[in-house]
Amino acid sequence: MRNIVNIVYIFASVLFILGIKMLGNPRRARRGNLISGIGMLIAVAATLFSGQILSFPAIAIAIAIGLVLGMISARRVQMIQMPEMVALLNGFGGLASTFVGVAEIHKISIFGWQKYLPMCGSHYTYAMVCTVKIATFAAIFIGAITFSGSLVAYLKLSERLKSSLRISKTFNLLISLLIGCLGIVFMANDGVAHSIIYALVVISLLLGITIIVPIGGGDMPVLISLLNSLSGMAAAATGFIVSNVVLIVAGCLVGTSGLILTIIMCKSMNRSLRDVLFSGFGGGEKFSPSDGKEPQMISVENAYCVLEAAKNVVFIPGYGMAVAQAQHVVKELGTILEANGTEVSYGIHPVAGRMPGHMNVLLAEAEVPYEQLVEMETINGTMGNVDVAVIIGANDVVNPAAIDDKSSPIYGMPIVNAHLAKSVFVLKRGSGTGFSGLQNPLFTMQNVRMLYGDAKKTLSALIAYFKDR
Repeated sequence: MRNIVNIVYIFASVLFILGIKMLGNPRRARRGNLISGIGMLIAVAATLFSGQILSFPAIAIAIAIGLVLGMISARRVQMIQMPEMVALLNGFGGLASTFVGVAEIHKISIFGWQKYLPMCGSHYTYAMVCTVKIATFAAIFIGAITFSGSLVAYLKLSERLKSSLRISKTFNLLISLLIGCLGIVFMANDGVAHSIIYALVVISLLLGITIIVPIGGGDMPVLISLLNSLSGMAAAATGFIVSNVVLIVAGCLVGTSGLILTIIMCKSMNRSLRDVLFSGFGGGEKFSPSDGKEPQMISVENAYCVLEAAKNVVFIPGYGMAVAQAQHVVKELGTILEANGTEVSYGIHPVAGRMPGHMNVLLAEAEVPYEQLVEMETINGTMGNVDVAVIIGANDVVNPAAIDDKSSPIYGMPIVNAHLAKSVFVLKRGSGTGFSGLQNPLFTMQNVRMLYGDAKKTLSALIAYFKDR
């Protein structure tokens, strides 16, 4: 039976890998998600039939509750709330790993190592015990940090926690040293002292909060990716604890893919992971151009005239598009412009929005052709020849201060060079700053005009002009 279950686990792992591979292509992403889900269902079924559970009815009830809550949440959540949901899901993954780690400690304390390592009988070695202890410590530690950190990320993304409190690095270092000391005592103890484990859970939860709270808003996409990676690492450690092959494979896949994505995101911001975690920027500064210039506004009618005569237009979406839920009207305007003989494309910055791929998800929902979604490096090569660049709610990812202002916290960060276009329209709700709180000198440039107001209403008004003429 054990060999059969392991074969099924390998098959489920192959489905995971195929699913993740498909997620790299927007056209096959939905199918990849389904295949990965089927793989997980097969893995869960194999675990149940292996006979290593206490109660089938209890497991069935838990699965039913999870399915209902998951389906209701997924259907009700708005696209603008997707980053918050991703943060919560990462957190719950970490919490599950923490629960498993604590439960296994209780199991060891009740049955002892001889029954906990049944394949070895009385011949278990110190190395085997150390392996289980290290995995248990890692699952509890990483899982607790992921859970509390993800809750803070959720509060920040939903703007329930608007400030980035400055917490001393020394304080975090002391907490980390305390956790290290607990780990040493835990490993040296012949038993499984519950007091050490409970202290580890509490202190790890605290560390997750104190690390994430100071991180600035502009770094949130990187943070979401990192928390996703940590939830995978915690799951992999849990797999070692319960000797579950598929959990180890799935956790490693999530952990490594999340880590790779985190590195890519950091490179896209020209910031190291250390800078993201310990040097967050953003303090809610008000927009106040240092050169004394004021942004120039343009009416919807005049904007229509410019767009109607344009040979090529590039839309540059940001979080403001998500807030206004304007992705569908953006697609409609793009279709109208194409019918008018205009070449249309969408310049996508890797960290635009609040999570990795946020803009891609929104535009895919509006059925924008994938071929029109152009990566930052590619679109920048042609931006000087673009007639009109339409910035929809983006601020930091088009901020020229990243190029020429060495005093700016985002100096050196690659941006979409919207300022090089012949004409630039900026759709913003008001004259404030972006999520990071940084000023943007783009708004006062000679070739830039502001269209203040709700992006969806502004774009709808532009569409109305095209339909009426």
